Amino acid sequence: MKDGAKEIVLIPNAIASIYEESDEIPLGVKMVGALNYWKEGFTGKDVVVAVIDTGCQMDHPDLRNNIIAGRNFTPDFGGDVSNYGDTLFHGTHVAGIIAGSLNNEGIVGVAPDAKLLILKAISESGEGTYDYLIRAIDYALHWRGDTGQRVRIITMSLGGSKDHRGLYEAIMRAIKENILVICASGNSGDNDLDTDEFMYPGYYEEVVQVGAVDLDCLLAPFSNSNDQIDLYAPGVGVLSTIPKSRYAEMSGTSMAAPHVAGAAALLINKFELLTSRVMSESELYAALRQNTDDYGKLKILHLK
Repeated sequence: MKDGAKEIVLIPNAIASIYEESDEIPLGVKMVGALNYWKEGFTGKDVVVAVIDTGCQMDHPDLRNNIIAGRNFTPDFGGDVSNYGDTLFHGTHVAGIIAGSLNNEGIVGVAPDAKLLILKAISESGEGTYDYLIRAIDYALHWRGDTGQRVRIITMSLGGSKDHRGLYEAIMRAIKENILVICASGNSGDNDLDTDEFMYPGYYEEVVQVGAVDLDCLLAPFSNSNDQIDLYAPGVGVLSTIPKSRYAEMSGTSMAAPHVAGAAALLINKFELLTSRVMSESELYAALRQNTDDYGKLKILHLK
């Protein structure tokens, strides 16, 4: 890769277990309260979430019906912009947490009828550049679907150590166009909420920064903590989709952020069906904060 390719990296994580098939609602999806929204008819229908990551298995049986479009910003596949397949596993896992289909097989995501715009900004090496990331954000901002759909949410489970002006400006362009930007906090934590660990873009005040907890609502020992984290979500032993039409359990704040992205899609779906008007980015942020439970210093996502 070209010089500078290590500017942006995946937030470290590892696959714990791989399954050829699955037939269950993941515990994290239950934990955030998604099932109650589904029962009321709010499934994130047609809310477009841009996933900036390693790409996605485009024909995964739990994802193919919800992938609306995509683009490749990396040199993978010879730089073919139309091939946004996942050359690792990370992006496919993130996508399934958000919008795995409720199709009575495999797994299901938090918002099973949301639509996914897959933007591949991390290459097969697990690395990328600020340029890839900025171009992906701007693409999400300007993308329009066949019937005029627009991106409402961007989620990123990646980052770098530097405060990059161009990246910050790209994020601000998206926010000003009513797009909520969600970022994982990082996995360099020391299991102490009183010490700070951070990475960008998660540490920007204007984004929704997400830390990780386990299924007992305890801080995940790897989760970064700092003064800009907005809320926490499940990030330990999370079951979701991976390439080759399989499933795997993974842990990381990379898994926590897409739980919040899926919840945001449900909140948009509910608000806009009930009010018949477009929910603003600031209203969506406020709704996310209100849909949390307090566990000491932790505000943990739970839809009400």
